[in-house]
Amino acid sequence: MSIDGATPPKVLLVHGIWNARHWLAPFAMRLRREGLAPELFGYDSVLRDPEHAGDRLIAHLRRKPVELLVGHSLGGLVILEALRRAPDLAVKRVVCLGSPLRGSGVAAAMGGRRGPLSLVLGRSRGLLETGCAPWQGPVEVGVVAGNRARGVGGLFARMDGESDGTVSVAETRLAGLTDHCVVPASHSGLVLSADVARQTARFLLQGRFGD
Repeated sequence: MSIDGATPPKVLLVHGIWNARHWLAPFAMRLRREGLAPELFGYDSVLRDPEHAGDRLIAHLRRKPVELLVGHSLGGLVILEALRRAPDLAVKRVVCLGSPLRGSGVAAAMGGRRGPLSLVLGRSRGLLETGCAPWQGPVEVGVVAGNRARGVGGLFARMDGESDGTVSVAETRLAGLTDHCVVPASHSGLVLSADVARQTARFLLQGRFGD
């Protein structure tokens, strides 16, 4: 359904690393209150590489076209890389929540350690460390970043400036974005925040975040 239609627009939600699709169920409930019709997409974020997740996402969007997407953390990177490889998809707008689009210092620090900790990120480590190239696709992309540093990220890497405790605000600022906003939330708290849901819905429906 077009985002200009009367029927609630469908939006596909893509989770981050170490999570399952139903982890975004609370955020989906908030988006329903904002007039959207969310659906959940799941993938293996550790044992499979992000390219495989992107292949599955592309196939899903070809079977069930959706114009609006939201990705939390790694999910945002998976979405952008999928759209870069399949620019013909019907997607119009994307919101990334706390996604380290310029690469994650915490991921790099974890991956560089010896022992089991270096394996925690699994096959998603590479994309999390390097991030995405500047965005040049036709899809409008907005990012919501958090600035409540409540998380374990500081145990592994120095985080300069504002952060959500796992991803710094600077790491979410990718060249080519349509809009960017910062909200008082931690990394996990981004998907529990009513403010984030409102900002997300506004961008998906209007192409810009609010004040």
